Order: sequence, then C-alpha cells, then structure tokens
Amino acid sequence: MTATPSNKRVIILGAASAVAEATARLYAAEGAVLLLVGRRADRLEAMASDLKLRGASRIEIAVCDLAACPATEVSAQFSSFVTQLGGLDHVLIAYGVLGDQRAAEQNAKTAEDVIQTNFTSTALWILEAANRLEQQGYGALIVLGSVAGDRGRRSNYVYGATKAALATLVQGIAHRFGPHGPRAVIVKPGPIDTPMTAGMTKGGPMWATADAVAKIVRRSADQGGVVVYAPARWRLIMLIIRTLPGAVFNRTKL
Repeated sequence: MTATPSNKRVIILGAASAVAEATARLYAAEGAVLLLVGRRADRLEAMASDLKLRGASRIEIAVCDLAACPATEVSAQFSSFVTQLGGLDHVLIAYGVLGDQRAAEQNAKTAEDVIQTNFTSTALWILEAANRLEQQGYGALIVLGSVAGDRGRRSNYVYGATKAALATLVQGIAHRFGPHGPRAVIVKPGPIDTPMTAGMTKGGPMWATADAVAKIVRRSADQGGVVVYAPARWRLIMLIIRTLPGAVFNRTKL
C-alpha cells in the first residue's frame, strides 16, 4: 500500500542514530522533505541515497557536531537548517551517548562529556526549536529520552539524570505551548537493540528494535500525550519501579 504523500518538512538532529534513521525511513515513505544533521558527511550521504529510494521528496544534509556547537551559534545554525529545508513542520532530536557509569563516577571529564552531549547541548537545540515552532504557531518537537530518567539507579544514574532533565524540559515546553500551539513530546524507550547498546546482553521482552520504537516516535509527532513510553508497557514497569519503597529498591541490582 502506497503512503499518502505528506511533504512534511522534517529536521532530524542526530540523524545517524538507529532510531532516527528508522524514523527517517517512515517519513520518506510518506514523501516528506528531510534535513539530516550529523557529524559524518559520508554516513549522511549514504542515508540520503537510501531515503530518496524510499520515497522522500527531497533530502538535504548538514554536517554539524551538535554536542560541540557553541551556545552563541545555536540560533544562527538552527535558522540555517530551516532555511536550507525551506520551512519546518517537525523536529526530531535523537542524538546522545550512553557513557560509562563507573568512569563517570570517578572522572569529572567523563561525566562532563555525558552531561554536555545528552543534556546541555541538547537543551539548547530544544529551546531553539521551541522558539521557532512557537513563533510560527504549528509543528511538532519530538525528543528521544529514556526510561532511565524515571528513577536513579546505580547502573546508569549519570545517563539517567540527563534524560530526567530532558523530560522536565520538554514537559515544560509542552505546557508553555498550551493546548492550541505546536506539539512537544518526550519519547521514553526502554532498552533498544542498536549499536549504542552493543556491549550489553540482549534479548527477551524488555528489548525493542529501532524499527518498533521509530513507529512510536513517528506516531507521537502527530498525536498522543506529552510523555510517551516506547513500547507502552514501560509506563507500567516504570510506575512500579518509581513507587518501590527505598528499603526494597536499595536491595535490587537494577
């Protein structure tokens, strides 16, 4: 069945991530116009060729180290993305690093790198995108978060803290937009089988594929609540984890 062309103009920051690429394929099948932003031109060009074959109306690429862009340049850089694309309907922000929890505990520079990539830099792009969408009065901002932000756990609390901060930021923006403005959504996946989790033992019901999460991301751009769990079962799982008494929680090895 052929998708109805949408011609939505979509900026994807961190386009080379597995979930971002899978989401881009869904947009391409709709005939969207895409701007892929990432650090490696060769990777973006290969993606662009593939997405064109999948039905995208037009593909643009922009090489940018999003985590290293100075705060004073974010506004101008984002404006250049919008100009290059010819307008803006959706923004997906999907870059980040898992980091090494033990190393981040022991080394301030390692912790700083995780925080800078996952929250400080990301927050600047989120705020700039929000300003643009609010000014035009329509569109959607979708940010990839994580269930790791729902409760601090010994295994990944530095990473989790950055995702908790992102969720609060996006929820605040959604409140700022109100019921009649653009959409702002934080999508919280559980563990995903991607290159970022290559060193982990995978398999079982707790793991999802990038394609499965991408379908939820794409749907969330158009409908649903501000906080979306991917898959939905994580809403209940994390509710249980959040409400465990400290005496019980502290005996777990989560």
